[in-house]
Amino acid sequence: MNSVAKRTLAVLCLIAIASCSSVSVEDYADNKPRLVAEEFFNGKLSAHGIVKDRGGQVIRYFSAKIDAYWVDGVGTLDEQFVFDDGEQQTRVWKLKPVGEGKYAATAGDVIGVGAMQVAGNSVFLDYVLRIPYGDGSIDLKIDDRMYLVSERVLLNESIMTKWGFEVGQIALVITRE
Repeated sequence: MNSVAKRTLAVLCLIAIASCSSVSVEDYADNKPRLVAEEFFNGKLSAHGIVKDRGGQVIRYFSAKIDAYWVDGVGTLDEQFVFDDGEQQTRVWKLKPVGEGKYAATAGDVIGVGAMQVAGNSVFLDYVLRIPYGDGSIDLKIDDRMYLVSERVLLNESIMTKWGFEVGQIALVITRE
């Protein structure tokens, strides 16, 4: 095996090892303040954030008003987004408990059912989002990670991927009003 092939093999092995050691929401199980979805996601919330392209450049800014409530154990997050270019979007999440700290998460532009898990001060939410693209749409895998840093402030970072490649990021802060 020549030196180029050996280096290539070494890099592939490192990538494989790194992908096996991902962070789990359970790693935050003892962190405080403790996040209870039915408490934090209840009432009026606001969000402010940015969208970055795959190179890390900020390409959009947004704000959102969120009306969150629970009826018969099912949560609703009615999100009204306004982007810096004037575009407005609505996403209405339904959060259905499916086990201890686990929820099935659905929305109109989410393909299938997202998996949401809460532990300690953290929420991890994985789903596939259909977004407008050109004359059609594109489906992106979203890895949302949220961290409650105080009783009223939740930080959210998201990685967007397509075919396993990162295509963008979202960062936002959600506050309870």
